[in-house]
Amino acid sequence: MPRPNRHNEIELNLLRSGSLTYLLGGRRVTIAAGRLAAFWAAIPHQIVAFEGEAPYFVVTVPLSGFLAAGFDSSLVNRVLKGELMIDSGHDACDELKFQQWEHELRESDPGSERVVWLEVRARLLRLARAVSKRRAASYSEPALSRADRLACYIARNYHQPLTSERVAAANGMHANYAMNLFRRAFDTTMSTFITQHRISHAQRLLVTTDDAVVSIAFRAGFQSLSRFNEAFKAVCGCSPRQYRREHLGTHHDKQPTRRMVNATQGHLHR
Repeated sequence: MPRPNRHNEIELNLLRSGSLTYLLGGRRVTIAAGRLAAFWAAIPHQIVAFEGEAPYFVVTVPLSGFLAAGFDSSLVNRVLKGELMIDSGHDACDELKFQQWEHELRESDPGSERVVWLEVRARLLRLARAVSKRRAASYSEPALSRADRLACYIARNYHQPLTSERVAAANGMHANYAMNLFRRAFDTTMSTFITQHRISHAQRLLVTTDDAVVSIAFRAGFQSLSRFNEAFKAVCGCSPRQYRREHLGTHHDKQPTRRMVNATQGHLHR
């Protein structure tokens, strides 16, 4: 994955072999084969290392479906705050289930899709129970590259007034060198990366609080409401208020929408 990625879905990963390391939420975290992992993919994330050549499974659940599913608020809050939830043990049924979900979703049958969604929901509930017994996402943080250090600093400080110059200075680098290094490593600018984190923070607050939009804008790190509205529409394709209405409207919806779960089977690549 040559640059940070983000999409407004809950993503489940299952590796058949090897391991996969993300830079997510300011930390490196590794998922081992056979361990189900789930996270909110609206938070900028990037594959920075992997081992093994076998395909891995990905299931994505739109945020609206996740919020409408009736999960315990503690689970929802942990996921939306950026926690990568990793199962503490290996479930031999997972690979078979992922294969079955992929097969059934290819049929494009609403009945099959609903069955898959119910099974994915049940699996998420089991994952949450396992994680509650052992602090989830046991983050390992080996020595970071210079580019990783820049990304991590942004992920931890985006809600503050932040410029490329400040990020560079905090990491002992010249601004021009840091900006060029960041662009080469992540194929994006530091300012864009900062904005992505702020938008993700705002998305979470819009669907989990009743705070005024202007308050959310400042809490997410924006210095003006106009700049927030402009950036939010550019990233999400709608205004913050429209985004809130769309997702808050799903909380009491008992029926999942069609194509709620999208199962894909991909290969690791950078």
